Amino acid sequence: MSLRNKLSRLATASSAPPPVFARADDTGRTQLLDDLRSRIRSTLERVARRAPPPLPRVDTAELPFVSFDTPLGALHTRTRRLGASHRTGRTPLAGAREARADMLALLALDPSLAACDPARALFLDTETTGLSGGTGTVAFLVGLAYWDGGSGQTLVLEQLLVRALGEEAPMLQRLRERIEAASMLVTFNGKSFDMPLLRTRFVMTRQPSPAEPPHLDLLHVARRVHGKHMADGCRLVAIERHVLGFERVDDVPSCEVSARYMHFLRTGDPTALLGVIEHNAWDVVSMAALVGLYGEPEHGSLAARDLVGIARTLRRAGSLDRAMAVADSAVERGSSPESLRARADIAKARGDRERALTDFETLAATVDDASVRLELAKIYEHWLKAPARALRCLEQGTGEPPASHLRRTQRLVRKAEMVHRKSGRRED
Repeated sequence: MSLRNKLSRLATASSAPPPVFARADDTGRTQLLDDLRSRIRSTLERVARRAPPPLPRVDTAELPFVSFDTPLGALHTRTRRLGASHRTGRTPLAGAREARADMLALLALDPSLAACDPARALFLDTETTGLSGGTGTVAFLVGLAYWDGGSGQTLVLEQLLVRALGEEAPMLQRLRERIEAASMLVTFNGKSFDMPLLRTRFVMTRQPSPAEPPHLDLLHVARRVHGKHMADGCRLVAIERHVLGFERVDDVPSCEVSARYMHFLRTGDPTALLGVIEHNAWDVVSMAALVGLYGEPEHGSLAARDLVGIARTLRRAGSLDRAMAVADSAVERGSSPESLRARADIAKARGDRERALTDFETLAATVDDASVRLELAKIYEHWLKAPARALRCLEQGTGEPPASHLRRTQRLVRKAEMVHRKSGRRED
């Protein structure tokens, strides 16, 4: 409630006639109330005479937004068009339009994405008045990107600005139209932050929420693919640097975004928002580049260690043949213990005994890893029926709990003795 409304209510309450049971000695109290009533009236008159500050302009050279009148108020938009050959670092945008939806669905572990058309995806990112969410947090800048429905060769970058608090309705109306026209949403941490915040804003402004298509949250994919290798975390700027080959210059840190918007509201200074607008544009365009990268059938632009993450995720999704093909590529590009282990695990899951045995034996000769020796012991026991060889793995240590280690050892000893009795010789 505004100060004016609070004072008006207080003035109305204080002007009520005194109760009939008031005593004569209440004269001093009545005078005090009259004085208070006079002060409130004077304050209200001053507030009424004070003109509201003019709203800042956003259609300037510094803030090149275009304003449109809508039934819900003024809508402020900034639009740029990027060709399919535009690159974020070394990654072209064209791949986002040509991405394989089934591959994206597997990496996202979300089958609903398989039926979506990446050429009709909507990329979305918000800049807000706070990072904690809640009903008081407002998305004052929403960045959108989508492929031109005509040529299909142009990525349209559209940014929607809330010029002043209380002017959200036109922005939310345009956002609803874009979401409902899309085949899929693409965000980075949007499932946890952007979309819950926007749903709240639709409710707070008494607008119907849009019917949302399947949602691809790239943060979840990035954690599965790159998480083990990102020393500075799976932040979008880190993925841009290490995966896309793109380094931002003079970027605005996320912790400064809200303060810059508040400065803009207080002063109308457009320079406060310039860096925020560019920061938002980078976020949206980078997401498109990542979709193209993850949606490649061969993932030719990814490093060997990232292919390991792809292969493991495909295995988790149940696509073992694709996982094996990617693991083969990872080994070919750089035969590391990590890539060999990924391929060995996938081969074992597929029942490819020869491939699994070869890779696990190579690993055991290369690295001192108890888990590798445990896998070899299982293969020797159950696939090769060679309990004595499995016992030698146990003697070197397999990392099992003592009780499990004892049970496995006792079982293998019995099996080795049976093999010796049947064959008349001990196993090599």
